[in-house]
Amino acid sequence: MNNSVSSTLAPDTWPFSLSLLPKPAYMVGGAVRDTLLGRSREYLDLDFVIPTDAVKVARAIAQHYQAGFVLLDPQRQIARVVFPNATVDIAQQEGGNLETDLHRRDFTVNAIAYDPHSQEIIDPLQGVADLEKRVLRMISPANLQDDPLRLMRAYRQAAQLGFTIEPATQQAIRSLAAHITTVAAERVRVEVGYLLAIPQGTDAIAQAWEDGVLAPFFKNATNESFTKIAAVDIAAAYIAETWQPLGVELQEYIRDTIKTTHLGIAKLACLVHPNPEAAEIELLQLTYSRAEIHSVITTLRLLPRLKVTNMSLREQYFFFQEAGNVFSTAVALALACDNLVGAMSRDKPLSVYAPLISRYLNPDDLVAHPAPIVSGKEIIIALNLPPSPLIGKILTEIAIAQAEGKVSTPKEAIAFARQLVSNS
Repeated sequence: MNNSVSSTLAPDTWPFSLSLLPKPAYMVGGAVRDTLLGRSREYLDLDFVIPTDAVKVARAIAQHYQAGFVLLDPQRQIARVVFPNATVDIAQQEGGNLETDLHRRDFTVNAIAYDPHSQEIIDPLQGVADLEKRVLRMISPANLQDDPLRLMRAYRQAAQLGFTIEPATQQAIRSLAAHITTVAAERVRVEVGYLLAIPQGTDAIAQAWEDGVLAPFFKNATNESFTKIAAVDIAAAYIAETWQPLGVELQEYIRDTIKTTHLGIAKLACLVHPNPEAAEIELLQLTYSRAEIHSVITTLRLLPRLKVTNMSLREQYFFFQEAGNVFSTAVALALACDNLVGAMSRDKPLSVYAPLISRYLNPDDLVAHPAPIVSGKEIIIALNLPPSPLIGKILTEIAIAQAEGKVSTPKEAIAFARQLVSNS
């Protein structure tokens, strides 16, 4: 093993001391694979296998460093220690020895172990050779069938690593595809999320659908869906080049607590039924969050309205009110649906969307970003009205009048409101 590999795996990079691990102990999985590939991680995600007392050892490490402790699987003796910049999983060896354990894993590149005590790489399945060939090779069809989520993970890992799925492995995946229906929808959804999050995932997710692994979950997807996802990537690149702030927004999460980007939502909208109500039912069944579902169905609702030319100022106001922060998603999907590859490459703003985008990107634009000059309470006091839905309607009309330049001060707004009430 070369020095760069040993130094990356070296215990002095860990958040805990090697002395707290028994002999023998082995690092396995993604950390070993990524180190051998020269892939660095800011956040360490380490997996260890030890012969006995895995939970006891994990608990002792957590107590020693006052770190977080999570019992992941009491039956199989798997526990997690959570540090500020690292997660350490410690599992009990399942077979009689390490090699038996490695033979139970999914792919050869994930079945490479490292002994930190001897600094030795253990590679009984020639995973290092497959790393060099950049191929994802199954250990056995039975291992894939044991946990059918591994069928979906093949596409995700191949996309993330820039690997190809070895032909016999792909054939096995196709033959086992029906088993994916035994996997909980939320587990599949997580894998789909990874693929929608990265440009390399576009071809992989299309391949997963063609191979029958994705189709049972997205029953309304067609070949066109995946062509459209690829077009979303092109649209996003065009948006980033032409309207940089909009491009930045596309890469942001829809909520701090939900790790789905606005761009991911645009791609997800390509996979579901184009009817918002049907899409909502579909996404609920797939256990998507309310925020993700709201973003997708709002995008689908906005799509036809985005294409309306000469929208009145009033119509634009209501459009932006409904769009909220889903606007960038809707624009990306609209461009993709139009398949405007030619128009985008000519490097000129598209006349249909450019005026709305300009409004959205201008924080002082009162159509896209209303700045109330009076509150509901002020209207209630000035007009001596009881609290009711009418107050909200009055505030909306004031905001539109403000955008149209008809009112610009609180006094004018109250006079305008008084006139509205007297005319109703």
